[in-house]
Amino acid sequence: MATNTSSSRSSNPGPASSGLGFVPPPVSKLEDTGLAPLWLQDLALKILYFQGYLSGFKVAEEIALPFAGVTDQILESLKREKLVEVKSSSMGLGEGSYQYAITGAGIERAREALERSQYAGPAPVPIEIYNAAIRKQSQHRVVVTKQHMRQLLSQLVLSNTTFDQLGPALNSGTSIFLYGPPGNGKTSVARAFGSKILQQDMYIPFALFVDGQVIKLYDSVNHQRAKDEDATASGTGSLRTSQRRDPRWIHIRRPFIVVGGELTLAGLDLVFDDTHKYYEAPFQVKANGGILLIDDFGRQQVRPRDLLNRWIVPLENRVDFLTLHTGRKIEIPFDVLVVFSTNLPPRDLVDEAFLRRLRHKIEIGDPSYEEYRQIFQRVAMAKNVEYNDQGLAYLLQEWYIKRNRKLRASHPRDLCDQLIDIAHYRGVEPTMTRELLDLAAQSYFVEL
Repeated sequence: MATNTSSSRSSNPGPASSGLGFVPPPVSKLEDTGLAPLWLQDLALKILYFQGYLSGFKVAEEIALPFAGVTDQILESLKREKLVEVKSSSMGLGEGSYQYAITGAGIERAREALERSQYAGPAPVPIEIYNAAIRKQSQHRVVVTKQHMRQLLSQLVLSNTTFDQLGPALNSGTSIFLYGPPGNGKTSVARAFGSKILQQDMYIPFALFVDGQVIKLYDSVNHQRAKDEDATASGTGSLRTSQRRDPRWIHIRRPFIVVGGELTLAGLDLVFDDTHKYYEAPFQVKANGGILLIDDFGRQQVRPRDLLNRWIVPLENRVDFLTLHTGRKIEIPFDVLVVFSTNLPPRDLVDEAFLRRLRHKIEIGDPSYEEYRQIFQRVAMAKNVEYNDQGLAYLLQEWYIKRNRKLRASHPRDLCDQLIDIAHYRGVEPTMTRELLDLAAQSYFVEL
């Protein structure tokens, strides 16, 4: 039996206001889903095909829609067409407790549906509703002040100039280009930003629906559930939340996603699974509402210039365009703070036209001698290494000044680790003696 995979027009009232700026409005009838009834019937059939006997409540949980008024209507239609049947019922517990099984005719239709797409998870949300929700939630980011930044970056030692550049960059919510020698804390700065972002919440759908196609959005690796989701992640708890909001949406911490050398140009567009016949959202869409850190920029499998050209329009217009395998382009908000972090000279990576489109360019340079001393003191205290200024003065003179070696913010941590390893081997206390410092430096530094 042929099925209609196009969506019907939604009567869902759209984004609702809340303290977060948006809470998905509850779904009380089929029309609120924005999806065609036949498409939802196919989804329920696929779930029953894969899982066997399920109660009505369990079917509702699997498709992430309320039982009353929505899932019960889907199952009733399937019963009328003899595509499912009731195998058992519990007296007094209502239709939601009935055990449903797929019939032979239902199996045939489920197989037809599986040839088009093997997606069998939470019902998707029409992309128009998602786009409106992202734009609504973008207005409710928390703005950091100088005092907040002091707390946020308290574990780092940075120059006042660098510190005063980072706050406005984080508040911009657009793009940051961090550059400078390796080992001075660029990634640590970006991760500190991520820790701030992760203190804020937002809603995203499990999946998106466009032109009969499903785009899987929620990713348990890159998305962290908010606390209220932890309590309702399984069982009928998620059904109870459907009375307050649309259960197709999940409450998460604003995302902080890191990509490195594995990033490819193809990974920035929709990824179509030829076997399962549905899409996986690209990194920048999964990061919507949060931060996308491109670490070690310039060391990806794609040329930096090609990668940057891909970002020009989204960074400038805050809108991205993704391509379906049918060739159709879809518009999606680009509400992402993109952080490019690189050890390579900017002149080797980008041209003036692209740098102009990056809102904030911040150099994370080598620490001064005083900053290096502060870092060493903090690290030594944290690692229970007995610190003294005389030992540090010796280290700086013998292993930096005499050898014309650059200071790096990561050196104190690494040298303390070396010193501890040597002290434990010798059965002595880790302290900054000349002998232990020499041995630590000899086994750490390599002349290039």
